[in-house]
Amino acid sequence: MSTESIERIYTINLGKVLLSPNNQRAKRAINMIREFATKHMKSENVKIEEEISHLVWARGIRHPPRKIRVKITKDDGNVIVSKYQEEKKTEETSKKSDKKSDGKKKGDKKSGGKLKKEEKKPEEKQKKTEEKPKLEEKKSEEKPKKEEKKPEEIQKKAEEKPKQEEKKTETKVEKKSKKE
Repeated sequence: MSTESIERIYTINLGKVLLSPNNQRAKRAINMIREFATKHMKSENVKIEEEISHLVWARGIRHPPRKIRVKITKDDGNVIVSKYQEEKKTEETSKKSDKKSDGKKKGDKKSGGKLKKEEKKPEEKQKKTEEKPKLEEKKSEEKPKKEEKKPEEIQKKAEEKPKQEEKKTETKVEKKSKKE
């Protein structure tokens, strides 16, 4: 057999996992990854690394990812599925951040204007924080007044209830007398 190792990078679409029942989706996703690897590498001996398994099961059995990026390696009939780690994007992002920092140096006038606005904001926040305690004091003053009114209202309602009950009893007695 050949001693060369074949290494390929794939994006596996796991969207069809959603067709399976809720409580079997992550299991089905692992099986789909295994099936994908056997189909594309033409070997039945497939090993899925623990990192891929953790990635699929991270959000639980019911919500596996829709897509997964993997690196599949074939050595003498053994197929290993591992997580693909992008090295190029980290380099590109560092270049982009360098360009952004250069742009900020050129636009110092704009950043100076932003600083003035930022200086005004803390002053406004201090005013708002001063207003909030005042509002809380007003609310605390209003609450006792309401509490004082409540017992009076309760007494009035308590007095009204017996009167209403008397009327009801009278009406029942009157109804009986009318029927007879």
